[in-house]
Amino acid sequence: MSGLQGHLSLLLVVIPLIAAPIVAVLPRGRLPWAGTLLVTAVCAVLAGMQLWSVVHDGVISYELGGWAPPWGIEYRIDAVNAFVALIVAGIAAITLPYALLSVEKEIPEEQVPLFYASFLLCLCGLLGITQTGDIFNVFVFLEISSLSSYALVSLGRKRQALTSAYQYLVMGTIGATFFLIGVGLIYSQTGTLNIADLAERLPAVFDHKTVHTGFAFIVVGVALKLALFPLHLWLPNAYTYAPTVVTIFLAATATKVALYLMLRVLFTVFPNNFALGTPTFDLFVISGIAAILIASVYAIYQMDVKRLLAYSSVAQIGYMALGIGFASAMGVTAALLHLFNHALMKGALFMAVGAIIYRVGSCRMDNIHGLGRRMPWTFGAIIIGGLSLVGVPGTAGFVSKWYLILAALEQQAWISVAVILAGSLLAVVYVGKIIEALYFKPASEANQSLKEAPLLLVIPTWVLALSNLYFGLNTELTVGVAERAAEVLGATGL
Repeated sequence: MSGLQGHLSLLLVVIPLIAAPIVAVLPRGRLPWAGTLLVTAVCAVLAGMQLWSVVHDGVISYELGGWAPPWGIEYRIDAVNAFVALIVAGIAAITLPYALLSVEKEIPEEQVPLFYASFLLCLCGLLGITQTGDIFNVFVFLEISSLSSYALVSLGRKRQALTSAYQYLVMGTIGATFFLIGVGLIYSQTGTLNIADLAERLPAVFDHKTVHTGFAFIVVGVALKLALFPLHLWLPNAYTYAPTVVTIFLAATATKVALYLMLRVLFTVFPNNFALGTPTFDLFVISGIAAILIASVYAIYQMDVKRLLAYSSVAQIGYMALGIGFASAMGVTAALLHLFNHALMKGALFMAVGAIIYRVGSCRMDNIHGLGRRMPWTFGAIIIGGLSLVGVPGTAGFVSKWYLILAALEQQAWISVAVILAGSLLAVVYVGKIIEALYFKPASEANQSLKEAPLLLVIPTWVLALSNLYFGLNTELTVGVAERAAEVLGATGL
């Protein structure tokens, strides 16, 4: 077991990378799904072992090829990236059982092997970002996950999926270019790409304008990947027109990994409170407040449930940005908590919506009237996910919003407290809009004969729905790891 633990960080990246081309050439049918299911299950187990090892034994440093850092590429795992890696791998493992019927319904049979290959490449890229301790390697994995994401989004049933994928590609390419330019500028001043080595060398050149320019480029590039308001324009269409499984996976993981990368840049790559000397944190607060209010209002007026939840995701990213903007240990803890809790709540909601699409073929408000009585289990999952989104006590969403309010009160940021509460009230309105259509509107003739979704769709949905309740009542793991992660990032010294 000790030998396996020594290679955990590498295996998490290598296994899906090797499996992707194998899955792509498998014969049509359910074999590609079975192979992908096995890979995601293994990755989830390895990610859990990695987090346990980090919590109990400390930081893991893996030298690729036997080359010691900073000369060689290092995978450096602490409580922060081990936590995020477990979220990514866990969501992938829960999504795959759901994917079997959903993918068969939404994607042509001849494209299914390529779909699962792209899914594994996306998983590889996202896990790679969390594992690597080399900032150029981050760019490589960022491109692997992004390119596969564009392909996944384009497989949607409607023609708008291609337009959405193209828009996502353009915005993603701009973000990646900004990030790479920033890395190049920082490298020109330090001569190193190792993140830990950068943290040691950068303070000596903090006064150079090149470093400030590189910092700005990196932050803007990551903000585009994060869909930080107002750089979020790619997200609503991508989530709306992508296949349901893609929407579930990206909504629960991609922006979370981008948030992790932003935290790593602000608190590890640029140490000694470098960002405090710039307007970065103030911009995060302004962006977070704008996202919470504006995106929530946009969500209220959407007639497509997937699009409604997509705008809700922009608002929820605003909560995380607000936590970062407080530039405090409590704020970073709240942002990390919401990173985890939002993955649970939005994963459950998009899965429930996917079950409706499986039965109805649409998730427009006027097509789902009265389905709450016909699909009670799906409706129940929407209720739980919606309550968590609002932040009702006893749900995971309440925990992260409570810590966010504590962070705001700590700094006497009364406007932020009011915005957090207003965002929850706006969430009541758009969640209530879904519930009204599903339960309080009379069912159409076409919906009268519909039945509950198959168990393969319902069970994964309820795993995430019940997780919202469990982690809302038992916060020992999530709060403990988030506080430990904030300490690792150095946020406790702010």
